Amino acid sequence: MVDADQVVHNETFSGKDWALAEVGRVHYEDCAFHDVDWSEARLTGCTFTHCRFGNVRFNAAELNNCAILQSVVERSSFFDATLTGCKLTGTQFLDCGLRPLTIDGGDWGFVSLRGQNLTGAKLAGLRLREADLTGADLSRADLRDADLFGARLADAKLKGTDLRGADLGGVQLKDIDITGTKIDVPQAVLFAAAYGAKVEG
Repeated sequence: MVDADQVVHNETFSGKDWALAEVGRVHYEDCAFHDVDWSEARLTGCTFTHCRFGNVRFNAAELNNCAILQSVVERSSFFDATLTGCKLTGTQFLDCGLRPLTIDGGDWGFVSLRGQNLTGAKLAGLRLREADLTGADLSRADLRDADLFGARLADAKLKGTDLRGADLGGVQLKDIDITGTKIDVPQAVLFAAAYGAKVEG
């Protein structure tokens, strides 16, 4: 088990088998991970800044209070992974497998999830300020009370999605197809106003 405040700079890790590993408080900066197997690993308090992940397997892994910042995650799998209190500010996900995924709190502000499949995802209460969810499949996702201020939701699939209580301030509401979406009364007023209706009490 690695459990120390260790900093790793500008290294490339390729073909590593780190399944079942336990890693704590390691800080990776400008590193690259290719074909790495982190299945069933437990990462606690680790940070990845300006890193790149390609074909990395986080299947059934546990990430606790970790941060993946300003990084690119491509063709990587998070099947049955659990992210608890994680910060993903500014990170871009490309062609990743994100289902099923358990998320317990965290800050996903400015994250890019363009076109990602998040069907049925449990995202209630999650901070997604300024997130790019363009074209994402959020069908049946739970986004109750999520912070979606300024998020981009154009062309997102929201059938059966629960948006009640979510902060939609700064969102271009006319770009959103809410057919079959669950919204609350204040949100209905916002959508009506976005389409030019005069809402009067």
